[in-house]
Amino acid sequence: MSSVTSQHFALLLLCSWAVGGSYSLTLTMGTGNSFGRVFRISTWGESHGGGVGVVLDGCPPRIPITREEVQVDLDRRRPGQSRITTPRNEADAVEIMSGLTPDNITLGTPIAMLVRNKDQRSQDYLSNDMSVAYRPSHADATYDAKYGVRAIAGGGRSSARETIGRVAAGAIARKILKMYNGIEVLAYVSKVQDIAATNVDEDNFTMEDVDSNIVRCPDAEAAKLMLERIDEIRKAGNSIGGVVTCVARNVPAGLGAPVFDKLEADLAKACMSIPAAKGFESGDGFDGTLLSGKEHNDEFYIDPKTGATRTKTNRSGGIQGGITNGENVVVHVAFKPTSTIGQAQATVTRDGLAVELRGKGRHDPCVLPRAVPMVEAMVALTLADHLMMQEAQCNLFPNEDALEDQPNPMGTTAEREDGPKHSVAATASSAPLSQRVDEE
Repeated sequence: MSSVTSQHFALLLLCSWAVGGSYSLTLTMGTGNSFGRVFRISTWGESHGGGVGVVLDGCPPRIPITREEVQVDLDRRRPGQSRITTPRNEADAVEIMSGLTPDNITLGTPIAMLVRNKDQRSQDYLSNDMSVAYRPSHADATYDAKYGVRAIAGGGRSSARETIGRVAAGAIARKILKMYNGIEVLAYVSKVQDIAATNVDEDNFTMEDVDSNIVRCPDAEAAKLMLERIDEIRKAGNSIGGVVTCVARNVPAGLGAPVFDKLEADLAKACMSIPAAKGFESGDGFDGTLLSGKEHNDEFYIDPKTGATRTKTNRSGGIQGGITNGENVVVHVAFKPTSTIGQAQATVTRDGLAVELRGKGRHDPCVLPRAVPMVEAMVALTLADHLMMQEAQCNLFPNEDALEDQPNPMGTTAEREDGPKHSVAATASSAPLSQRVDEE
């Protein structure tokens, strides 16, 4: 009862009596620690505590998943991978505590996963000015303002170490998506400051392409320039930001919802919840504002092989009206420079004294390479959640209308049962179809 005030409790009682005279109250895990509706995660733990982890609820039963499959994604996220990531030395070995049979089949019950912290150095925070002074642009000050107390060592819940639980659960979501429709979720570093990757085939790049260099950019020439820039900034005791692009392939048409639960709205919340994320774009995003409607619209055509409805371009990023259209789902997430740096900065102490602070501890000069699996995880979790909601609402009863009365199949993996319809040849007198539109 501690998570609701007496006024809130009275209001809940009043509302429940008004609609039926009975009362029931469901309290979920504390504010801001859970994500998803049907496929739902709750993460827990602090950066310098005993460990961090996740409880995944709503996972379908009979899914084969091994600890090693989860570990693959955690290894891509873990610290100490290269000179451009934090040198904190953690194996991030996952322990699956519940939800699986002895032969690694999901039971449909909550899956709890734990990673123990091994190499935390709290003295880097507690034995100097960082114990009382707020790091500029870090969550130190705002956590203190909200709670009146904070986990000083490692930043507590504001640390990127919290994302271990997301990535672990995201590995299971990735497996479900692959089994359902061959869905792939792959991200890469597309920009470091003003250095952009321009030679990436978003239909065909692989995880091996992404992981072929420590920047995690599949454009080799751009990756070289990005690495030089990160090294330059790192040696100066500073940090740098950029953009991660994520592509989800083979996503079927129909995932998402109108109005408040649009898929891109949930993807935005998912990706913007990652530490250091400061911007989100779906498809062409802000660049689309520079185009006219004629230039920006993704014109439809019929795939000559499958007969499915497709789009000639993908400026919408695979989502129209908040619902997937069967093309690649493409999002871009902007990450700010790491706030803890080795240069002196003006700040204040907890009791209001102006001081100068130089950051200590082990921190990423650039979060982008390790953000790649974090973005993949949040996109996979969101897609798995929407997939399960789609199956529950729209596929509970099959559409048994005659084929000619159903909408033409749509997207990269769809096929028309009897093949493409034969187009009617245009004549010299033919004119474009005219449609009266009267929208607000």
